[in-house]
Amino acid sequence: MIDRDSAYLALTSRDARFDGVFFVGVTSTGIYCRPICPVKAPQAANCLFFANAEAAEKSGFRPCLRCRPELAPGNAPVDHGQRVAERLMQQIDEGLIEQVESLEEIAARFDLSLRQLRRIVQKELGVSPQELRQTRRLLLAKQLLSETRLPVTEIAFASGFSSLRRFNDAFSSQYRMPPSRLRKEGTEKESDMNNSDTSVLQLGYRPPYDWQAMLDFLRVRALQGVEYVDTDSYSRTVRLGQHCGWIQVRQKAAKNMLQVEFSHSLTPVLPALLRRLRNLFDLSARPDLIAAHLGQDPLLQPSLQAYPGLRVPGAFDGFEMAVRAILGQQITVKAAATLGGRFATAFGDPFDCPLPQLTHLSPLADRVAECSIDDIASLGIVSARTRCILALAAACSQGTLKLDAVSQPDKTVTQLLALPGIGDWTAQYLSMRALRWPDAFPAGDIVVRNNLGRIDAKEADKRSQAWRPWRSYAVMHIWKSLG
Repeated sequence: MIDRDSAYLALTSRDARFDGVFFVGVTSTGIYCRPICPVKAPQAANCLFFANAEAAEKSGFRPCLRCRPELAPGNAPVDHGQRVAERLMQQIDEGLIEQVESLEEIAARFDLSLRQLRRIVQKELGVSPQELRQTRRLLLAKQLLSETRLPVTEIAFASGFSSLRRFNDAFSSQYRMPPSRLRKEGTEKESDMNNSDTSVLQLGYRPPYDWQAMLDFLRVRALQGVEYVDTDSYSRTVRLGQHCGWIQVRQKAAKNMLQVEFSHSLTPVLPALLRRLRNLFDLSARPDLIAAHLGQDPLLQPSLQAYPGLRVPGAFDGFEMAVRAILGQQITVKAAATLGGRFATAFGDPFDCPLPQLTHLSPLADRVAECSIDDIASLGIVSARTRCILALAAACSQGTLKLDAVSQPDKTVTQLLALPGIGDWTAQYLSMRALRWPDAFPAGDIVVRNNLGRIDAKEADKRSQAWRPWRSYAVMHIWKSLG
């Protein structure tokens, strides 16, 4: 339930911390906006407040062309119902890669019946799963029409519509305007950001955002040939299903956005691409809530003040992340990066990219599962980790283990611990990054224990209870500034 008085104060103050927390529908215009919309604030009597864009559109409001609701950052999941709804949205995006269309199949992925899924989504978001999917498709299409010069037909299919006719009908019915209107208005302003081979899109976040800390973290862990991080950008090769390409990401701090340049070869899987980038760069975090909670501990206060907006780096590909974590067991970050580069070169497919630092696609679990122990050990990887990587690859290849933000953390951690060579540290680290769980805590991490006063893992876990449900963020601050 949204408190109308508080929401209206936030709207009139245009406080960016509330961006994405709610949307306002203006009854006198039939338009819904973000609370940071630059237009003059409407009268309170004309405002209806909604927790998400889907609920606003279900009530008959169409999105504002000024503040563009599709750019609003999402809400961080904090309980079971919200997490199921968030996982559903991610699975809808990933479904384009896996060719999963039916809601029954998506519900089965969560061990739910379709009826249970509908009830949870209705409770959390106020819409049905089908309405949720339709709104997400339309908002992506609106963004593509406004920011790129991609052909309308490609936009229709990239947004998840099975035909151009269905796309035109849905767009005209929902927004009461033809897609061509947005194309005319949008490309005139954004055409200088595009060329014949790539397009640029924007992803919003709630400030503050410590972009340099994110780049510093990713730089020392980058897979050579697959990823490249310089002073202001992150680049990588991408393979999503049958589609391969590359991306480069920069910050536009003045607009609280990340700017994503992507090769047009990735257009058919854009929903999954953008979702994975949101996970990688932790764009749905609520820094205000996290800082308010963690700041109650005097130990973390100085770090929170020194590094506001410190995020938890995610993983673009769960299998890639897991291999990198296994290689990093009991050796330095630099040594693990060296082994990771060898691994990517040996088992990843060569890739021709205009960025010379990017030469290979990340190795697939199917490919690695076919390797022998000697194939991997020849790279200088000890036998225990070689067997661990092979077991991991087999589980991921068979589909019994899924390392993504859609997976259930408790269940997946149990599966990871059952693999030879994976202990609690690796499982919690993957939960923190690949599974995007905000409350993961690698209690056995030597740096965490030393920085907390050289305590043991049991004491570290006890100490961490005060930081729940944001322990993953506490870990980042402990690593960053308590040494």
